[in-house]
Amino acid sequence: KALASNPRIYNMLAERIAPTIYGHDIVKESISLQLFGGVKKTLPGSMTIRGNIHVLLVGDPGTGKSQILQATDRIAPKSVYVSGKTSSGVGLTASAVKDDFGEGGWTLKAGALVLASGGMVMVDEFDKMETEDRSAMHEAMEQGRISVAKAGLVTRFKTDTSVLAGAN
Repeated sequence: KALASNPRIYNMLAERIAPTIYGHDIVKESISLQLFGGVKKTLPGSMTIRGNIHVLLVGDPGTGKSQILQATDRIAPKSVYVSGKTSSGVGLTASAVKDDFGEGGWTLKAGALVLASGGMVMVDEFDKMETEDRSAMHEAMEQGRISVAKAGLVTRFKTDTSVLAGAN
């Protein structure tokens, strides 16, 4: 209650994001807003507008983008951190895996966007991802779900996830 009544609470929250990195005040403010999220709206006819805020940090190498992403990962209540260079569209969304131990069928494994549903995904080195892998994120970011049709399995996964990405 004391924090909520503090008139500097907005600035205090922004200052707590990567405090060892000097400056970047607007970036830190936007990330603090992203951590709390927007308001999901349901319109007549059951159409919904997502409340997730997506942020892309673009800058020169060595300006602290990766440290800001890692600091946000540490303070976010629910988050997944991935590096774009080593991530694939399947790793971000979902994959079909042959079950060798059970009956030999196929199972779906959730990717980073599904695992972080209700939280945030930090994608570092976003510019080093393949174009196909980046485009796999579009449905998740816009619709809040991933439609999967692999190995004869057809389903949808919820991805109510905010994306914080960094690129050079």
